[in-house]
Amino acid sequence: MEKISPRMDDPATRPELTAATQSQMVDRLQQALQKQHLGRKVEHVETHISHVLVTPTLAYKFKKPLALGFLDFSTLARRRHFCEEELRLNRRLAPDLYLDVVPVTGSPDAPELGGRGVPIDQAVRMRAFDQDGLWDRLAARGALQAANIDTLASLLWDFQRNVVVAGADSPYGTAQAVHGPVLDNLSMLDGLLVGAAARQALASLRDWDCTVFDELEPVFAQRHAAGCVREGHGDLHLGNVAQIDGRTVVFDGIEFSEELRWIDVVSDLAFMAMDLHGHGLAKLAHRLVNTWFERSGDYGGARVLRYYLVYRALVRAKVAALRAGQKTPRVATGATPHDDTVARRYLDEATASSRHALPVLVITHGLPGSGKTTLTQGLIEATGAIRVRADVERKRLFGLEAHARSGSALGAGLYSAEADEATHERLRAAAADVLRGGHTAVIDATFLRRHQRDRARALSAAHGVPFVILDVQADAATLRERVLARAARADDASEAGVDVLEAQMRAAEALNDDERDAVVPCRAATDAEPPDWAALVDAAAISHRR
Repeated sequence: MEKISPRMDDPATRPELTAATQSQMVDRLQQALQKQHLGRKVEHVETHISHVLVTPTLAYKFKKPLALGFLDFSTLARRRHFCEEELRLNRRLAPDLYLDVVPVTGSPDAPELGGRGVPIDQAVRMRAFDQDGLWDRLAARGALQAANIDTLASLLWDFQRNVVVAGADSPYGTAQAVHGPVLDNLSMLDGLLVGAAARQALASLRDWDCTVFDELEPVFAQRHAAGCVREGHGDLHLGNVAQIDGRTVVFDGIEFSEELRWIDVVSDLAFMAMDLHGHGLAKLAHRLVNTWFERSGDYGGARVLRYYLVYRALVRAKVAALRAGQKTPRVATGATPHDDTVARRYLDEATASSRHALPVLVITHGLPGSGKTTLTQGLIEATGAIRVRADVERKRLFGLEAHARSGSALGAGLYSAEADEATHERLRAAAADVLRGGHTAVIDATFLRRHQRDRARALSAAHGVPFVILDVQADAATLRERVLARAARADDASEAGVDVLEAQMRAAEALNDDERDAVVPCRAATDAEPPDWAALVDAAAISHRR
């Protein structure tokens, strides 16, 4: 009896695509699209979970028919559902990039995009863009700038503050939901990586996790209850951000797993910071973290930042190892199918993120216009310190954005004695969270009153960390010039004018001899040699241990 093949136009008998038949389908579609764009290349990019065809104007993304544990695209119905989810979720950050979902009809050997008949597959249709604008490519050629980082930090927080918050009874973002993926990634890497060095690194990370997770479990629970778990991006690395038409665009968020998408806001931040570290851009990573904390005010997140940095490095190590194991000729930017070098690089990054030196509490001492914020930016980018600014937190206490003008008179409103004390209390609380997370904390304030400096020193003693006073100096003429120029620009959180400067000059309580052991004199001048911040922090830690 002659064997009858299943009819492709009958949903009941239509066979599901396999990895091989989908690859055949994608190759045929590439050929068809190439005929439509004679003289211009249609690129085929393959990742561990998708195929993407990129034409000069449009891109088509196909989900591989795979079930990998952390995702399941094995059936047409599931691929269609997750294409629609990808469209919904990514339009939040890139509405102009994500166009629609189109069916593929016909057969794997003769497919048609958007054709009539019963679909054999689905694709997300997107607007194509110049791939040279991808941040991983910008990073590779040294073109990623501080301004890009600042834009992303603000864009990320503006997105996070407006997305849906997980309810108190949500299973996502709980301590166990955070812990599960870490353990899963360690387990998967055990099966993907070989060699004594990888085994030792994974064993050390397991030991670290056992200790640290127990300490952080109540913190994860507190953050879940406080509304820090939200429907985020979930995959915020350098390959998923691009400069398009002069704008920073974030795309390709997680659609296939609610567990991986409903996360603590710090988890998304940590992914990008970790990837910047992994690309040798530590200064930009530190800048991103600090700018995000300054924008969000969520300094409690510093307590879980390191854990998420480790987790995100393990994610990238796993993805790279999966790509290497697939042995396909086409791979996405940032990995190679022929070795596991990238996976091991990210495993090293996970190990590095799990370690930290003794943190330091640094406060600034100086009049308005002395250059405290400019100076400490170098400390942040060199060491990974996290700064808390009095000018910003004072505004936050009163419900104002950092650059908003309060109109408060000298010694009144935001600048009354009561407001000043409340601001310093807020600064110390935020710095305490930073120190608990194992990070050096910088409190950027004038600290012209002795009792404020004493309370900061007491905070360092309570946490058993070194204490440093950066005494930032400038002559009176320079101070007045800078204050006037800043007021004219109106681009800073500080509202201090010449009247405030002169009042603080009169009221300042000078550093005393019994404070000199902690003092480091500095000048924030354009022609001044910047301090060796790493050496300064190390010296403070060594002195503290004596």
